[in-house]
Amino acid sequence: MDITDRVYTAGMTDEEVDDRLREHETGVLSLARDGDAYAIPVAYGYDGGSLRFRLGDDGDSQKIAYADATEEACFLAYDYTASDDSWSVIARGTLRRVPDGVWESTPADLDEWYAPLRVFDEAIEETELVGYELDIDAITGRRTAR
Repeated sequence: MDITDRVYTAGMTDEEVDDRLREHETGVLSLARDGDAYAIPVAYGYDGGSLRFRLGDDGDSQKIAYADATEEACFLAYDYTASDDSWSVIARGTLRRVPDGVWESTPADLDEWYAPLRVFDEAIEETELVGYELDIDAITGRRTAR
């Protein structure tokens, strides 16, 4: 393979990683069950030591089944605005379902933490919100070198 275009990247500082995760709203959560991988786009909240997700469950959710079966998950947040301006953060850690009532309890509180929940083929009123938290064990960030 002949690769002609290259852009150098550099590691991000802890402060840069923290800033990017606080400023950004969406990413990809990678899950696994019985050797099968499953990745989903998600909105997230970040508090400095963990990532929080709220997933919609219509009672027959493949993502909920995978999330409940996943012990260690991987999360990717990234942005690519131009070939010379990009960044990515990858976090790995233990994923756990958060018991009801532990997090913010009002819709207004939830809306401050997360981008609007995207519902596809399910009826909104039949979709339950389920909280998950990824306790970060390892995190790395890279950005386009300047």
